[in-house]
Amino acid sequence: MKPTDEQTAAADAFHAGDHLALQAGASTGKTTTLALLARTTTRHGRYLAFNRAIAQDARTRFPNTVQCKAAHALAYAAIGHGYTRRLNAPRRPAWQTGQALGVTKAIRIAERDISQRALCHTLLRTVASFCHTADEAITRHHVPRLRGLENNDLHTQLAAHIVPFARKAWSDLHNPDAGAVRFDHDYLKMWALTQPRIDADFLLLDEAQDTNPVVEHIFLSQRDHAQLVMVGDSAQAIYHWRGAKDIMTGFDGTQLALSKSFRFGPHLAEEANRWLAIADAPLRLTGTETVPTELGPLTRPDAVLCRTNVGAMSHVMGLMTAGCRVALAGGGDSLRTRALAARDLKEGRRTTHPELLLFPSWGELQDYAAHDPAGRDLQPLVDLVDTHGTDAILTAVAQLAPEQHAQVTVSTAHKAKGREWPRVKIADDFTPPQDSDQHDDAGQAVPGPIDDGEARLAYVAVTRTRLDLGGLSWIHDHPHGTP
Repeated sequence: MKPTDEQTAAADAFHAGDHLALQAGASTGKTTTLALLARTTTRHGRYLAFNRAIAQDARTRFPNTVQCKAAHALAYAAIGHGYTRRLNAPRRPAWQTGQALGVTKAIRIAERDISQRALCHTLLRTVASFCHTADEAITRHHVPRLRGLENNDLHTQLAAHIVPFARKAWSDLHNPDAGAVRFDHDYLKMWALTQPRIDADFLLLDEAQDTNPVVEHIFLSQRDHAQLVMVGDSAQAIYHWRGAKDIMTGFDGTQLALSKSFRFGPHLAEEANRWLAIADAPLRLTGTETVPTELGPLTRPDAVLCRTNVGAMSHVMGLMTAGCRVALAGGGDSLRTRALAARDLKEGRRTTHPELLLFPSWGELQDYAAHDPAGRDLQPLVDLVDTHGTDAILTAVAQLAPEQHAQVTVSTAHKAKGREWPRVKIADDFTPPQDSDQHDDAGQAVPGPIDDGEARLAYVAVTRTRLDLGGLSWIHDHPHGTP
């Protein structure tokens, strides 16, 4: 294919030696463009992929002058290979790990009893959180905020107890031969703390809008000796909740864009641009006239995209009742563990599920979800369990079909990122924002503003070739829905 004007501009900036941030909208050929840049030079480069599968695919598309690897692979070659004994160690329960580190009894903070098992889970989550950051030491900021202890003073009390054990766990991980804590790719953080130098003339960072701070630190530290090129889509930055960071918009370098989508036509581009405008994204898309695109009702979609895991499970159960063979993108493990946790609470047992471990009973979780603003996101889970029961949910999870044998795949919008299906329907759990306190001239309540994060997720969901807008159709009646 002949390069577009935007791709040519990117190649010219790269050839001039500029550090470059390339905003690439949905299906605008970002990997093709990076390969084009690499072919314009005889210099040696590194392509840092989001994961191993992307790196393997990239190797077939880049010239031999570019090594394609995930950041973890570089860290393993530098440090991780020295921990192979621990990487192959068997799994062990968190409470046993915590006990070996000295966590042997429960504590009480305010009106909450925090069991030994809950403390053990929390300290291991603290270490995992630290490993995703660019920080040099574990502090209270890495301790997760537990349900019911969101208040700053209560969190500070929890952190004062957890941090010393978490630091002990991090020290334990540095023993290459044996230890109490299960070793699991912690070598990436260890490598980052050595201030590594990547031997390359230029670095290409993919999916830069979802970069972990630890990878960001490694990448930006190469600036003095290597040309830096990052590519991604700030409007698809949908993983902030798990520590990812969009490093593109504030990058000190030439800012360019790829805006012509090769997946869909102009009508779908217009639909995407509604959400890009709401999210205040730095680009707008144009479609390809020759690509057939359909917007309208679908009676037999190949995939249904939901807002939440619980919404996806509810949709799965409805389709199964109708006699469909259903697959769930990513599998049902997450929902299975939530259902098991709910069953424990309903039967009077505490659970070790990280979201629910502080609740002594199902009734207390119901009350928290219904009346505490911090617990509103748990209400769909409560409704699902109260409507269907845990046994029915577990049965449905066990009956999920592999995707290749399913009539329809149900997915969250998060898991649908980067995936394609011929016909896609948006589920009804993409609800509009609550009405504001204002009223229009007719006395009707004015819809409230749309959250930026929700707009980005909707943008990811709607950028499909054949689309039933379904649960997002309300955008056409919202005052912010006109691009």
